[in-house]
Amino acid sequence: MVKTKTRTLWTFAITSLALFMVTLDNLVVTTALPVIRRDLHATLQGLEWTVNAYTLTFAVLLLTGAALGDRFGRRLLFTIGIGLFTAASAAAALAPSIGALDAARAIQGIGGAIVTPLTLTILSAAVPAEKRGLALGAWGGIGGLAVAIGPLVGGAVVQGLSWQWIFWLNVPLGLLLMPLAWRNLSESHGSARQLDLPGLGLASAGLFGVVWGLVRANSLGWTSAEIVAALAGGAALVALFVLWELRTETPMLPMRFFRNRTFALT
Repeated sequence: MVKTKTRTLWTFAITSLALFMVTLDNLVVTTALPVIRRDLHATLQGLEWTVNAYTLTFAVLLLTGAALGDRFGRRLLFTIGIGLFTAASAAAALAPSIGALDAARAIQGIGGAIVTPLTLTILSAAVPAEKRGLALGAWGGIGGLAVAIGPLVGGAVVQGLSWQWIFWLNVPLGLLLMPLAWRNLSESHGSARQLDLPGLGLASAGLFGVVWGLVRANSLGWTSAEIVAALAGGAALVALFVLWELRTETPMLPMRFFRNRTFALT
């Protein structure tokens, strides 16, 4: 009983800290953009992709990260995601040009897309049903805290140290989380025995179209042919994804989950 409670507390601490790190890092970057532009002699378009590269890979691969964790092991993929995010953070801090920084940010987004959904599934699997609502509420509150203080932390770090430190701060935290996760998290899998490849393809392509349209709309204009085509095509593919998930025997995202208010709000 005591051992189970200790493992549950470790699970909550590790998943919450990982969620806080990933969420905070995405927001602190925005306050550093003027300094990054000056130091790396970046164009406005290059600077724009410092944010967009992360947003695009994160949003497109979010469902994929969860599905891979369900299939190959949530603890394993969570640890890999933390490692990828940490390595990309170091690469971003060392970036000699805006192109290198944007590439590192894209890899950060991949790591974040693996880590974020798995913090939820790992925590849900570790907490007893009667306490799950409380745990998920606290998990969501920690994510909300990161959103709220992100710009403040980013401004403080940039003014007190340098913009590189908004990325360097992730490195010791990531290096700490990886062995803690491997040692203290229980391995778990989803119910599906195989990957829902059609679902993965439809979801990834649909989300890519929607997110591409959203991040490029301010530059090209909401009525431009590229944006309209991206948004319409993405929305159509997402609709096809929902229809597929309702029909397939091994869905990557069972639609019945959305009947649960906590899951839907999260």
